[in-house]
Amino acid sequence: MSRHPGRRMSRRTSHPAHATAGQPYDPPAPTREREVISSAGARLHVAEHGPDDGPTVVLVHGWTCSVAFWAPVIRRLVADGYRVIAYDQRGHGRSAPARGAYSTQALADDLCAVLDAVLAPGQRAVLGGHSMGGMTLMAAASRPTLRRRAAALLLCSTGAEHLAPRARVLPLPGRAARSRAHRLLLSSALPLGPVTPVTRRVLAYATLGPGATAEQREAVARVVHACPRRVRAGWGRVLGSLALGHQVPRLTAPTAVLVGTRDRLTPRRHARALVAALPNCVGLHELPGLGHMVPVEDPAAVTDVLRGLARAHLTTPRERQDQWEETV
Repeated sequence: MSRHPGRRMSRRTSHPAHATAGQPYDPPAPTREREVISSAGARLHVAEHGPDDGPTVVLVHGWTCSVAFWAPVIRRLVADGYRVIAYDQRGHGRSAPARGAYSTQALADDLCAVLDAVLAPGQRAVLGGHSMGGMTLMAAASRPTLRRRAAALLLCSTGAEHLAPRARVLPLPGRAARSRAHRLLLSSALPLGPVTPVTRRVLAYATLGPGATAEQREAVARVVHACPRRVRAGWGRVLGSLALGHQVPRLTAPTAVLVGTRDRLTPRRHARALVAALPNCVGLHELPGLGHMVPVEDPAAVTDVLRGLARAHLTTPRERQDQWEETV
């Protein structure tokens, strides 16, 4: 019997972590993969990278994305000796959806199930959430698992409430009209179709800053178009009525906030509201000219923030042993 409820046996992959190192937006081959069972039978695909004894960073992707979204950040962290855990949110990537389970509570359930499966007793990690991944951290703010496991947090390109009326994807006059239009956009199950120059351009307008490269536009399109349309619509309905403002003050771990100044989906007023509500904010990082997909647009900046949080608030088992030996 496993010591971790809901945890399936893991397996090592036969590919080195640097197998596609020449292609920074392609997901690197994990050192280990596992399946974690969460509430309502959701089957979550979890990918682990880097050394087992490195300081651990857990990455939580956003709406319509997958573990592949984090590829350039994972490469940088692993190169610095970190153990990096990334998982596909339910219905995304290789994680199976669970019937009728689109809710912020389900997001929190899944995060806690993954943390309990991948972290040893007493072990903590730095957690980074992008967009819906940041909302996942907020949804879990009251969970004992998060309080025990989170050494520090990064909320990246995210918000707690009022997403539809504050979005700037559709520049319609009037808050009510803008809100209705964005809710319809979020909940649409219309197929995106194949990745073409037109669809790349439309998606780049909504999600990237004006300086995004062709490779970045292609990487984002490839990830977003892979999301099943019913999953996209199911989670989009959750985002359209998101109300997690009451959860933000419960995030007591040291928390950094990061946003691109050209973010149309979660404009920086969301970031500033988070900073005002967080009890232990350790920095607001506003990146000029970047859009919503900051981990793709400037993975070095995101990695720097995660690395800084780990150095300030997280020690590895090896470092704890060294510190103990210095005191005896």
